[in-house]
Amino acid sequence: MIEVNEDYCKGCNLCIMFCPRKALEESEKLNKKGVHPPIEIEDRCVGCRLCELICPDFAITVTVEDKKDDLSTKKKTKVACNEV
Repeated sequence: MIEVNEDYCKGCNLCIMFCPRKALEESEKLNKKGVHPPIEIEDRCVGCRLCELICPDFAITVTVEDKKDDLSTKKKTKVACNEV
């Protein structure tokens, strides 16, 4: 799951350009800075965290649901970008 702090986003679109799964797109609404922050496209993100790492404003947080856990708790884990 990709969470975007819209107030931090300056609209550079690096996250959108470099996402290997094309899991982000510009939203239609404007944030307080007058830019279109990214939104997640459902079922495309594999949790590689490239968007989180490349964001110069620390506006993105990626959480990945641990599929091995029966309690379905969410925690941060590293996943290969090409893993489906």
